[in-house]
Amino acid sequence: MDTDEDTSALNVDEIYANGADDDNSTHRQIISADQLDIEAYINLYSGRTRISRLLFIASNCGDNLTMQLEALRMAFDEIKKGEDTILMREVVKKINGRLGSNYTLDEAWCDAIVKKADLKKEKLDAELTSYRTNLIKESIRMGYSDFGDFYYAHGQLGDAFKNYVRTRDYCTTSKHIVYMCMSAILVSIEMGQFPHISSYVSKAEQSVESLDTIATAKLRCAAGLSNLFAKKYKLAARKFIETSPELGSHYNEVISSQDVAMYGGLCALATFDRAELKSKVIDNTVFRNFLELVPEVRELINDFYSSRYALCLEYLGNLKSNLLLDIHLHSHVEALYDQIRQKALIQYTLPFVSVDLNMMSNAFKTTVAGLQKELETLITDNQIQARIDSHSKVLYARHADLRNATFQRVLETGRAFDRDLQSMFLRSSIIKHESLHRSRSRKL
Repeated sequence: MDTDEDTSALNVDEIYANGADDDNSTHRQIISADQLDIEAYINLYSGRTRISRLLFIASNCGDNLTMQLEALRMAFDEIKKGEDTILMREVVKKINGRLGSNYTLDEAWCDAIVKKADLKKEKLDAELTSYRTNLIKESIRMGYSDFGDFYYAHGQLGDAFKNYVRTRDYCTTSKHIVYMCMSAILVSIEMGQFPHISSYVSKAEQSVESLDTIATAKLRCAAGLSNLFAKKYKLAARKFIETSPELGSHYNEVISSQDVAMYGGLCALATFDRAELKSKVIDNTVFRNFLELVPEVRELINDFYSSRYALCLEYLGNLKSNLLLDIHLHSHVEALYDQIRQKALIQYTLPFVSVDLNMMSNAFKTTVAGLQKELETLITDNQIQARIDSHSKVLYARHADLRNATFQRVLETGRAFDRDLQSMFLRSSIIKHESLHRSRSRKL
């Protein structure tokens, strides 16, 4: 490879040696792609999301029957602690008797839950009617909020959302508005209605005096999930990176601190340029608190920035199977991975006038033919300014002719100066002519 000194912003020697020649890579432990430890994973969460995530794993673990049954067993146990009989019937149907008699439908439990729910609903309805008759705004707000909690506990998320939103007309303080927004966001996430989230995040953020650090961190996470769903990966990265580490376990009913590191790190890796990656991620002392919880993400980001692309992509490959079981990230894994790989290819070729495809394919652990197709796509999309010599297997960069560009700028500057000078002479002549004309007029 030949380097172009004017365009290189990277450590060329480090890129040149990328691949199998990095002494550090022989001592670095690559994470394994072992089966997800479901119990350790699910213990990061609380509330209804535990069940949702377990059911998602059971539905998306492929032919891994052991993992599927383990997820269903844990989901059954979680549901039994609550009051959602509809979800219980659904899980029992999926288990289909494969876990023994202890994991079949308990009709007595279902009947008891339904009877208790009917009594509670009657009580809540009577209380709300009384509050509305007396026109006590705070009591009406609490009545609708209690109804929202009731429907949420029983899995009727649509009704829960409606009742939480109805409290808006009876909110008398900023704190009440924030509570309404947080409740609406929670249910929207559970229902997968992410487009609703951004409006409630904005409404809550307008009540600045009622937001503490933890509430702000929760809203950052919610906004991050909304942008992730919309495939606005750069905006999602910024929101997750702006999240305060004081979030801790306070939002485990939606997202864990490990998720913040994973989502934010991968989105940043896919969309940030080198300068942003350095300043906003690697040197970010706040976000570093999250990255320390997921060392794999921290290491692959450092590898990417240090141009150890083969090692970075190997880390990503080992993470992939578990990321595909993440309820929020699974549908974005392929897109993020493609963007990260494309960025790596672009940055690898950037400092060089010519690149040997055989050496580059070794650095990226791929075939020359496969690499050539990837590069052809990037050239066609105008992401790499280069051409490929298919016979010699060499990529030649098309860097701008700086000498010619400088001459063109000088010529244009000269023309502009000449135009300005001619304008000055013309103005001077006009002024002189007008002066002579006035003096002659006075004599006459």
